[in-house]
Amino acid sequence: MSTEFLQVEWLGNTVADYGLAIATIAIGFIAIAVIRAVVMTRLRQWATRTATDLDDRLLGLIEQPIARLLGLGVIYLSLGNLTLHPILQDALNGVCVLIATLFVVQLTGSLVEYGVRVYWVTKRGDATLEQSLNAIVPAIKVVVWAIGAVFLLDNLGFDISAVVASLGIGGIAIALAAQGILGDLFSYFSILLDRPFEIGDFIIVGDLVGTVEQVGIKTTRLRSITGEELVAANTDLTSSRIQNFKRMQRRRIVFSLGVTYETTQDQMQRIPDLIATAIAQAASVTFDRAHFSSFGDFSLNYEVVYYVETGDYAVYMDAQQTINLAIKSSFEAAGIEFAYPTQLLYLTNQNGEPVAANNHGNGNGAATVGSHS
Repeated sequence: MSTEFLQVEWLGNTVADYGLAIATIAIGFIAIAVIRAVVMTRLRQWATRTATDLDDRLLGLIEQPIARLLGLGVIYLSLGNLTLHPILQDALNGVCVLIATLFVVQLTGSLVEYGVRVYWVTKRGDATLEQSLNAIVPAIKVVVWAIGAVFLLDNLGFDISAVVASLGIGGIAIALAAQGILGDLFSYFSILLDRPFEIGDFIIVGDLVGTVEQVGIKTTRLRSITGEELVAANTDLTSSRIQNFKRMQRRRIVFSLGVTYETTQDQMQRIPDLIATAIAQAASVTFDRAHFSSFGDFSLNYEVVYYVETGDYAVYMDAQQTINLAIKSSFEAAGIEFAYPTQLLYLTNQNGEPVAANNHGNGNGAATVGSHS
């Protein structure tokens, strides 16, 4: 009696077929529950022993989507063994493909965002990188959803070749109409990925000088030394040479000074040591060399090189001031005079005999010129 009942057909399937489908669903969900209870519990225990909570977040991201995909697979396999009306079969296939695509796209988007966040954690404290990642994540998600939509339409039987072709033609038209905007957009991503500068960096680009305050999709904003805001297109920045002074670790300083031709040989030999002693009095500097370099029109010229062990411009100026004052003090103590532009005039009387010689200058002062590189 029971066997005959199992062979009773209803909607093209026997009771035994329906029972097998129900049993498959039940066993499948029990197996999924066991897997989650055993495997995921082991993984959580392992994650709690690690130093970071990133693996805990990863388990939280993948647990639900994977369980849902497995459950959907169990339902599809159990119902797939039944003989269904073609319309119902197509509907089942379409619904399963739709739901599976949504789950996969959501899981992929979550994993991409997780990977980006993990990368940001390794670079924590970088404001430019955080801004970059916040801009890149939505764009990546849009690409993932677009790929998922194309995959879904293709599996539902739609002819996507015409859609892709129309999208391509439309994309070309949009690109031609918005060349400037797209150029700045691509330059924006170039800045984010290549990172020639970051927020807070002091840069020089052409005639623009300032501190980077914001990197936007179309423009980058700088704060100039005098206080006003400078706005530059991203394409202008990526197509120009950029001087980034914040990344300077060591500043090389070269300056020259001149002494009078009346300076004695002994005094000239002492000058390099006097300069080295003066430089040693400044903080955060390293003396390199000081040499008698050339005979000038009105001075004996010395070239001096030293290093400032930081990129801070204020530290450099403080050091240069300390060095200049120390050199002047030591030269005064040694009786060494700085040279200044001088012209010697020879006068003769009516007989052509010299009668006087006068020196004319433009004033007293140290002929010291500083430069930095």
